Amino acid sequence: MLLRPSLFAVLLVAATIASAQQAPPPPPASTNLVAPPAPGLSPELADAAKMIRDGQYAAAQAKIDAVLAGDARNPQARFLRGIVESDQGEVDAALSTFQGLTQDYPELPEPHNNLAVIYAQQGRYEDAKTALELALAASPDYAIAHENLGDVYTRLAGGEYDKALAVDKTNKSAQAKLALVRELFAVPPSSAAPKLPVPVPKPAQGPKAKK
Repeated sequence: MLLRPSLFAVLLVAATIASAQQAPPPPPASTNLVAPPAPGLSPELADAAKMIRDGQYAAAQAKIDAVLAGDARNPQARFLRGIVESDQGEVDAALSTFQGLTQDYPELPEPHNNLAVIYAQQGRYEDAKTALELALAASPDYAIAHENLGDVYTRLAGGEYDKALAVDKTNKSAQAKLALVRELFAVPPSSAAPKLPVPVPKPAQGPKAKK
């Protein structure tokens, strides 16, 4: 079982932008209609999101860079840049991008969630837990973060069961619980799972000035 970045069904990735406080729930994965770009997502970024979907990362980056040249703090453009970096294996760059977003726009849950995904991929489960808790503090109804936090808790539990068995190899209870954890994470992710992010919503007000 893998943690999930903020995402929508692939065909709708460029179509929906969240309200000022909370991202809307994802549409059913079975949908096959392409919705028009929602208000608030510029045509350039809608194009960039579509290019990411199609694997055209260089072209998407050019669109994103053009937006950032005129608005260096644009949260949607920076979020999409983080996705490009993450998809291309530029982990350090993606971490820096999402960390910057969480500092400048702490009220947005999506950057915290995607930061947690990277931490979990690195085995940094305590850091992932903290990031997901921040995502849920920003948006208590953020279902993806709740699911991801459950996965992180399960990973952490597996580590404790391992430690219990290291101390007492005859501990049948710990053996059974560890077997359940391993079985849970042996389930492969759905091949139909969407892969692209929800564009970060614009804050209701301008970003808070750093002290």
